[in-house]
Amino acid sequence: MTSTIIDEAAKAPVVGPPARQPRKRRSSTTRKTLGDWMILVVAILIGLLIAVPFFLILINSFKSPADYNAAGPLTLPTELYLDGMVNFWQRVDFPQKLWNSFFISSVVAILAVLVSLLNAFALGIGRVRGRTWIVLLILLANMLPQEVLLYPLYFMFKTVGLYDNQWAVIIIFVVIQSAFGTYLLASVLGTFPKEILEAASLDGANKWTMLWRVVYPITKPTLSVLVIFFFIWTWNEFLIPLTFLVSNASQTVPVSIAVLQGDRLMDVTTTSASALLGLLPTLIFFLIFQRTLTRGITAGAVK
Repeated sequence: MTSTIIDEAAKAPVVGPPARQPRKRRSSTTRKTLGDWMILVVAILIGLLIAVPFFLILINSFKSPADYNAAGPLTLPTELYLDGMVNFWQRVDFPQKLWNSFFISSVVAILAVLVSLLNAFALGIGRVRGRTWIVLLILLANMLPQEVLLYPLYFMFKTVGLYDNQWAVIIIFVVIQSAFGTYLLASVLGTFPKEILEAASLDGANKWTMLWRVVYPITKPTLSVLVIFFFIWTWNEFLIPLTFLVSNASQTVPVSIAVLQGDRLMDVTTTSASALLGLLPTLIFFLIFQRTLTRGITAGAVK
């Protein structure tokens, strides 16, 4: 019996490992079409157009008035001239203006995101009655021009004693920015997975626990993007701070630049220096949080 099995095994064909099929070589570089090259050229041209004003501000900030009058705005400075920056720094008390802008922008960004999250949780997950009309009303309120709001806001804050107070500007921008944040987050939370909320409810979590233990960690990248946007938007605001911050001690950086230009009739080089000093804080802030911004934008792209 044993010999028969051995003989049959010997007669059986030997099955070797499967033959390797030749791999197809992938091209290391993707061939670009004509449309791709055209898009690249257009993007480079747009980038150059955006960079030209910043380049002019940079070279004219370190140019003396005599050098500017002799060679014009398009030439490089013959020597570094720092008196324009020093004069602007001393005239407007720039550290104080810098702190005012940073304080207002930071408080507005944090409070606006908090209010947006609470509103969007009620509208997107709480499913309150008339949700669609409420979101539409918030969107319409956000589309109103600021000039329409000046007189009623001036009368209101003058009555309550908050005129020429930084908290008046903070309250106004918290409402304006949170309107946009509520509209955006309500759309995001409207598609929030219901299974996660049902699982948290079965574990005994209430609405408050669901918000801070479930919804907040998942939407944190989106909230980080809103904080960055709200900070930069508030920093660059001009009309409302100009109207409600009259005293020199409470003004922001954009307001101080405009007021000083009208009051002291600065030369072009000092004006360029003031614009450069006003631009640098937001540029540094953007570079620091650039990775956070990129993560937040691409957070929902890949599951």
